[in-house]
Amino acid sequence: MEQGLGSDSNPSLGSIDKSRVLDVRPLRCLVPVLPNPPSMSSVSTPQPSPFVCVPPTGPFPPGIHPFYPFLVPNDSQPNRNPHPSGVSNLPGNRAFGNSIPAPVPLNSFRTPTPQANGGTRQSERGSEPVVLDDDGYSDSLNQSGQHVSGFSVHVTDTEDASNTRKRRGRPRKSRVGIGDNNPGKSKDEHGDSFDVESLVNRFLTSYKLKQFGDVRRANGDKETVDSILLVFDLLRRRLTQLEEVKDMSPGVSRRPDLKAASLLMTKGVRTNNTKRIGHVPGVEVGDIFFFRMELCIVGLHTPSMAGIDYMNVKITVDEEPVAVSIVSSGGYDDQGDDGDVLIYSGQGGVQRRDGQMFDQKLERGNLALEKSLHRANEVRVVRGLKDIAGSTGKIYVYDGLYKIQESWTEKNNSGCNVFKYKLVRVPGQPEAFTLWKSIQQWKNGTAPRTGVILPDLTSGAETQPVTLVNDIDDEKGPPYFTYIRNLKYAKPFSTPKSFSGCQCIGGCQPGISSCPCTQRNEGYLPYSSLGVLLTYKPLIYECGATCTCPPNCRNRMSQAGPKVRLEIFKTNDRGWGLRSWDPIRAGGFICEYAGDAVDTSTLGDTGNEKEDNYIFDATRYYEHLEAVHDDSTKVPFPLVISAKINGNEARFMNHSCSPNVFWKPVLRESTNESYLHVAFFAIRHIPPMQELTFDYGMVRPEQGDRGRKKCLCGSTKCRGYFYS
Repeated sequence: MEQGLGSDSNPSLGSIDKSRVLDVRPLRCLVPVLPNPPSMSSVSTPQPSPFVCVPPTGPFPPGIHPFYPFLVPNDSQPNRNPHPSGVSNLPGNRAFGNSIPAPVPLNSFRTPTPQANGGTRQSERGSEPVVLDDDGYSDSLNQSGQHVSGFSVHVTDTEDASNTRKRRGRPRKSRVGIGDNNPGKSKDEHGDSFDVESLVNRFLTSYKLKQFGDVRRANGDKETVDSILLVFDLLRRRLTQLEEVKDMSPGVSRRPDLKAASLLMTKGVRTNNTKRIGHVPGVEVGDIFFFRMELCIVGLHTPSMAGIDYMNVKITVDEEPVAVSIVSSGGYDDQGDDGDVLIYSGQGGVQRRDGQMFDQKLERGNLALEKSLHRANEVRVVRGLKDIAGSTGKIYVYDGLYKIQESWTEKNNSGCNVFKYKLVRVPGQPEAFTLWKSIQQWKNGTAPRTGVILPDLTSGAETQPVTLVNDIDDEKGPPYFTYIRNLKYAKPFSTPKSFSGCQCIGGCQPGISSCPCTQRNEGYLPYSSLGVLLTYKPLIYECGATCTCPPNCRNRMSQAGPKVRLEIFKTNDRGWGLRSWDPIRAGGFICEYAGDAVDTSTLGDTGNEKEDNYIFDATRYYEHLEAVHDDSTKVPFPLVISAKINGNEARFMNHSCSPNVFWKPVLRESTNESYLHVAFFAIRHIPPMQELTFDYGMVRPEQGDRGRKKCLCGSTKCRGYFYS
């Protein structure tokens, strides 16, 4: 309704100018309660009263007051209950007593959970019957980085929303959280102000993004793209950790991914913002993304929600649109199971929420696709696949360049005319979507994995099998070793102060300040529920044997074993290596380094350690991933691990001077004993079947060149050698 009823009519008559009523819908939940006349008891049987028609905006007869949301000033009616302080009768004030609550912001209500077929919404390619956005969200940023709508929306990404579940039967503990009044300020675990702006600047300085010029904004490269995505994810994870301790309504998330993208875009930190036809510099075929905003900040697909990105090109004196990229993620009736052929539906039209149906029009993105058909230009294709690892969101896979072969119109199930475009993948590109299809067939058993030596090297010790594969030569496997799940200690390190553990019966939860394990992690849980590392501290405190929390506690992440399907495979020139069948999020836990803890006092006595190629030495110097972390906490014990006789899949992880995996020390305390472990996490999003590597570190000067070998990692930053 455009204005209040009767706003242009005679208020004394209460008439309505029907020509000004645009859309009238019945109120389904607001039921006015009229007061009893003074002569009637509250328990007496009411007598019939004559029907009185009162416009929502008044005037009101004696004994009847306006009710929310029609608390608007009425010039024709004097203020019957003037507030002694002069406060007007507006929503949020208490001029009408406690019976009229202050209005609640709409963005604090939970968005209804979509059904299997979803609801209709205006996004990606128009009004469509799907579930929210392609990544499970309905929020977005515009192309300039400005936020379009509020951050409080329905949660579908379980990493950022895993801790908003309603906890029944548990007394509410004191919580600490961030402050929303100042977007540049947050609260730390002690309730003190946390300067988000300062954190962003530290990240940008550490990764050489502080001075981000126009040249890098227009055209990126691999290093720039990787740095921007790394800073985005580190910032997003930190915001997640800060905000998950805040007492929020169930099912509502603050969307740290949108906040992180907004903070970067506000500072101009984005690349490839010059639209182009063809590949985007710095983005490779097969790269994966877990958030739509990642596509935007690296220039792979500019719109945060629309499925068709296009640009205008000049033809003689006129300009016409041509498509540069599309996102296909199940919002429409796209058909792409072939792998190299995609049948893509146009945008707009179809059925709206109000039941009206419209045919799609040859305009905007549809017109751009039609022009690209005639111009035969290449179009980037991003496929959105379901994230099976506990999330209802999407994983976006860059599937390379396609060409539009033909177009036509057809009627959909609702009877609307929609445009269809047949896109065929340009040959000679690396595998991307077809590789995902092959892996799914391996898992389902519908297609064999060639070169399998052992289907499960762990013999069932892990919840996820670890396959041993050699499709290079005839070698039947690595030298024999015994598979163990965890690090074996002959004698644990001693703890000067006894630690009794936590009493979290249902598992440690964020924001519970009384949990001693949370206190040791400075007020935060170090992991998300998906096993993504949230902390920047160089030492992680996990729950130990004396803690009463269950094995699936969030603070026992590294104790539960791998969360992804790993494969030990034979490489071309570096022996055996490790990779994953599943995609791995940035910060995601991969595995622990299992083996035998070595007594460092005996090293160098016999020289036998020189023959051990499966040594992990935590005493070496390692370049830190997070250049902004707090160095006040050091690794407390000199840990050296040998995996020659006993070990797990981590012993096969090769060295790289540009690794995609890093390690963190994890301390588990039990009474007066301390057990230090090594856990591996992903530096960035890692696509399936990409080798997992970490930096073996540099030896101390006093150790000489013991174990120095030639490096074959092939990185542009290769040092030429590494220490085994």
